Amino acid sequence: METVKFAPHDLAKYPFLKDTLEYIKPLNLQIADLTSPEMEQILKRAEARVREAITFTRITREIRSLSTEIPSYPVALLLVAATENTFIRKRYALAEAKQASTDLAIETPDKVFRIAENFNWRISQSGKQSKLPHGFLLHFSDYLRNNTQLSTDSKWKLVNRIMVDGLVYLNQADIVRLLEEEIRKTIEKRLASTELSKLPPEILAIAEGLKALANEKIGVTEMEGFPKVIVQEAFPPCVNTLYDAASKSRHLSHVGRFTLTSFLLNVGMSPEKLTELFKSFSDFNERLTRYQVEHIAGSRGSGTRYTPPNCETLQTHGVCLNRDEFCKGARNPLVYYKWKQKQVSRGKPE
Repeated sequence: METVKFAPHDLAKYPFLKDTLEYIKPLNLQIADLTSPEMEQILKRAEARVREAITFTRITREIRSLSTEIPSYPVALLLVAATENTFIRKRYALAEAKQASTDLAIETPDKVFRIAENFNWRISQSGKQSKLPHGFLLHFSDYLRNNTQLSTDSKWKLVNRIMVDGLVYLNQADIVRLLEEEIRKTIEKRLASTELSKLPPEILAIAEGLKALANEKIGVTEMEGFPKVIVQEAFPPCVNTLYDAASKSRHLSHVGRFTLTSFLLNVGMSPEKLTELFKSFSDFNERLTRYQVEHIAGSRGSGTRYTPPNCETLQTHGVCLNRDEFCKGARNPLVYYKWKQKQVSRGKPE
């Protein structure tokens, strides 16, 4: 099939397409020019995209102004990269992917097919003569590459799909969901590889404003992150109690499990290692446990990464135990950890 060029309104809705680069090439966008009067509207629109992504995990398209909307996408990527914040990068990629998914759901099968081809998928349309209620055939390798975040749902397991000669039969809704994953990963990869030269002060100021917005909407503790090495000496007493109980396969309440899981994920423990921690429990179900852990981590569902309940809630549920002097000013186990970790790292007596 001949490659069909996308129309400008398509590039505004799906700015990650390869044709977007060709469209904006004549503009010769340069970092040094972003603060010029000619670029004012594009820069404002780029900032608005990122702000909407942080706040709502969606990015509304402004199709009526294509000359601003299309080039605002690469500029938005630059602003996200300028924050140098992993969480904002992931949030933006997820927002673009979810918005694209919403738009793709109401596109024609031909348009969805062409966008899938943009990612070099080995895909074909089954044709009207097919007796199966599936409009697309996708090579199993492309299917498996994009269903890793979905495979705990039995629907997405390859064994539960119709496959003939290596081609998986899928309907449009399935293709759109897989494309959402492809888009998210593509944008994350591009953001991670973006190399920044010296940025104008105005751009750095916008980046600081975006981080401040994320702090406000998401929480300072979650935004700032923690050292890559987990410092168990800095665990709050409640988490130490829960961790000890889990290590000895003792029963944990639902609130206790959620608190321990969300805390350990936020301080740097991987979902895989956390799943291992629960393996010795009598009611352990690996598929269900992995799904729950990844959902709390934000790699499934809405993309929200959960934090532990506040101390007041833990007191209500009887999870707040063995309080010490650091507990007095901490409203959340993560706040305790951040304070205590600084003390431990400085080698000060507790």
